[in-house]
Amino acid sequence: MNTVLIKNIKYIVTCDDADNLYMNGYIYAEDGVIKEIGEKEDSLYMNADEVIDGSGMIAYPGLINTHHHLYQYFTRNLPQVQNMELFDWLKTLYEIWKNVGSDVMEYSSLLGMGELMKYGCTTCFDHHYVFPDKSGDELIDTQFEAASHLGIRMHASRGSMDLSKKDGGLPPDTVVQSIDSILKDSRRLVEKYHDSNKGSMRQIALAPCSPFSVSSDLLKESAILARSLGVRLHTHLAETLDEEKYTLDRFGVRPLEYMANLGWIGDDVWFAHGIHFNKEELELLAETKTGVAHCPISNMKLSSGIARIPEMLELRVPVGLAVDGSASNDASNLLEEIRVSYLLHRLNSSSSAPSGYDILKIATNGSAKILGRNDIGQLSVGKMADLFMVDANSPELVGADFDPKSMLATVGIKKPVALTMVKGKTAVKNGVLQQIDEEKTAAVGREVVKKLLVQ
Repeated sequence: MNTVLIKNIKYIVTCDDADNLYMNGYIYAEDGVIKEIGEKEDSLYMNADEVIDGSGMIAYPGLINTHHHLYQYFTRNLPQVQNMELFDWLKTLYEIWKNVGSDVMEYSSLLGMGELMKYGCTTCFDHHYVFPDKSGDELIDTQFEAASHLGIRMHASRGSMDLSKKDGGLPPDTVVQSIDSILKDSRRLVEKYHDSNKGSMRQIALAPCSPFSVSSDLLKESAILARSLGVRLHTHLAETLDEEKYTLDRFGVRPLEYMANLGWIGDDVWFAHGIHFNKEELELLAETKTGVAHCPISNMKLSSGIARIPEMLELRVPVGLAVDGSASNDASNLLEEIRVSYLLHRLNSSSSAPSGYDILKIATNGSAKILGRNDIGQLSVGKMADLFMVDANSPELVGADFDPKSMLATVGIKKPVALTMVKGKTAVKNGVLQQIDEEKTAAVGREVVKKLLVQ
């Protein structure tokens, strides 16, 4: 049995069901599971295998990212797409993404998830849907291997596209696949990697890309397969008005009705973005417990709009937080997402906006729920020891920690965290990844970027 004790923690923000805040607290874990948490640790735990001094630190539950496109990490800040909205942005970048291979997947995953971890993220969901003809069949396998090297908890998706430009979709022909090949590989990945046990480090969701890049048949068949295998469903929805026009023109209904007619609604489904839902649609999401991954920075960058998060929370729509693709953010930093989300909704909704602590709970509790997890997302007995700590003694936090529950949103953290722990194992210490050589990984990544962009 592996045991760890973190003692003398200035504040523990638990995000638990009672919203407990402990002062001068401790966390004791066995084999990655929290066994004791509270104030003034019992001396019985002082002989733990690892004892960490948390003096001056504030501990939070590990952040949970509910929507990402890690492969985009190598196409950030490209001048040709900076003033585009989603459809034109996608069509331009697909001409680069059609050259994605295993090297891009490996190093974008290492660097993208590495950045997430350095800013407090302990679980990442990635939505990968680009499978170029020449890239082989193991891109998701490569991602899981990268996650294992880093020590991050990963939910991957078997994304897909079967509508290319010639079929009325956006992507080039070389990155779409047949329904049969998609379903076959989906089954393979679920059978090989999906672990539904408590504390699992690997899970799979089925995730056709979007209504404008996949067929109705693929959506229908994916839903049937996912439910037969006991995995969740995910896609983009209601992100732009262009998408709304697309489904109205082709199917005569708005995006949510289109998806609901294909079986894509329920507590095993979550949508990325969800900006352009109307009131009746929000009520349907609440009634069916269908989730939404909120991506505020990406939505601002692409001028897509502002999701109606205050209304969603009032109606009890399940909501999580996400960074979205690196190329529409252009970062992988959930701490930044927390602060921007807080400020965006304060600007747009004034006194009805969620509080700073509400946003933190979206990034922890809320995100866990839409991923179907009840073992992460808070610091309490029986939950996994997934957490991060920030140094309250940092000069930039002087006078800022009187309300540690809201501090991440109202003040924000501008540098990597002091410690990130996943399942009781330290993955980031003093802002540095512990499982990989950052400099060597970055150096190889730069070469991979050059190769990708000159093709």
